[in-house]
Amino acid sequence: MEKHEEVLVALRQIIRAIDLHSRQLSKASGLTGPQLLLMQSISEHGDITMRKLAQATNMSQATATTIIDRLEQKNLVRRERSQTDKRKVHAVLTEDGVEKLKTAPRPLQESFIQRFQSLDEWEQNLLLSSLQRISSMMNAHDLDVAPMLQVGSLLRE
Repeated sequence: MEKHEEVLVALRQIIRAIDLHSRQLSKASGLTGPQLLLMQSISEHGDITMRKLAQATNMSQATATTIIDRLEQKNLVRRERSQTDKRKVHAVLTEDGVEKLKTAPRPLQESFIQRFQSLDEWEQNLLLSSLQRISSMMNAHDLDVAPMLQVGSLLRE
């Protein structure tokens, strides 16, 4: 097998691992990766405005808002108007949301982060540089994506 084929196989393996974990997450919790990421961010930050939530998760505000709409429909999140500034709306976990978050599987990126951070700094830099180069070679370096391991649309259920 030629080197470029080996690189493409490795990329397909990564994509497949992400896809399998995403399906497992959805089956076990009824949540998508982005939904779980937003709920975790709300839990970590407490009352958080939609704009700050989008920034904290590296999503566009429109994407975060659409995902919050779906979480609201599932009674996992609610929006509350700020008491101090009525122009601001905060996302808050409901009791059902807190319970769902406690029982939800951990995202794939958590084990990745642990393993990645255990590498020497030179190896982290080498991997980062290589992946950034591959992203550029695939004309994907300008795509707006969140730092989560999730395949497919951020908006799917």
